Amino acid sequence: QVQVVESGGGLVQAGGSLRLSCAASGTIFSINAMCWYRQAPGQQRELVAGITSGGSTNYADSVKGRFTISRDNIKNTVYLQMNSLKPEDTAVYYCNAELNIRSRTYNYWGQGTQVTVSS
Repeated sequence: QVQVVESGGGLVQAGGSLRLSCAASGTIFSINAMCWYRQAPGQQRELVAGITSGGSTNYADSVKGRFTISRDNIKNTVYLQMNSLKPEDTAVYYCNAELNIRSRTYNYWGQGTQVTVSS
């Protein structure tokens, strides 16, 4: 059973920090890109940050300089370090992973983790 599970969300005051984790488990040959998305109430889901298997990263303009994405290929885990959080960062954060399983590539989503930033 392949799973992608996020953790690390919570409530934090503006200016604070949180670290999200997302672990992929099961019979996985390898993982391509891993990304974080977020969706605020009444808004569309948007890409926050992504990282390739080689470590190249990209960020939404709204989080550049505040968020850092990283990954541990041994643990099949991606992290999102979020600093200088703002109330507008409040959203459900979702992990997305492109998994190579038995010679095919699948797109997996986690269940989401709530991040709430109070002003």
